[in-house]
Amino acid sequence: MRSVYKNPKELATCLKDLVDLYFDGLMSYEKLSTKIVKIVDSNEVYRNGFMENKISNVLGEDRIEVINKIISEK
Repeated sequence: MRSVYKNPKELATCLKDLVDLYFDGLMSYEKLSTKIVKIVDSNEVYRNGFMENKISNVLGEDRIEVINKIISEK
């Protein structure tokens, strides 16, 4: 898993896959939050407090809620 993505679609796909692994029960919440925080810190996922449209369109509402919860706990 890379931590820096130059293409927003690849970044969104990576985040989507991570959250899907969590939803399927294959990854713990602690491990998910560690990876999400690392990726969000390394990339420009949020601008002016909101997730970018290109990323949010790929993720969908359920995944965005999980990611926002992890970031708010940080």
